[in-house]
Amino acid sequence: MPSQDQITGYGTNDQGNNYDTRADSSGNTGYHYSNNDGSYYYSNTNGSSYYNNGDGFSQYTSSSGDKSNSYSESK
Repeated sequence: MPSQDQITGYGTNDQGNNYDTRADSSGNTGYHYSNNDGSYYYSNTNGSSYYNNGDGFSQYTSSSGDKSNSYSESK
């Protein structure tokens, strides 16, 4: 069973974007960013990442480095 992340810190950076930092029980760290322009980025404790530009494009990168892009109609 995978370990659950714990939020270890959070706040707002100099650009006004919200973030939190995370760690799992094995000591792996990650962070989540939520940006003013509607984009967000997850760097996960399992080594994967996810980016969404807030305008129809997203990219998932697995812990092994495989990338998967997705496009949708912008609002």
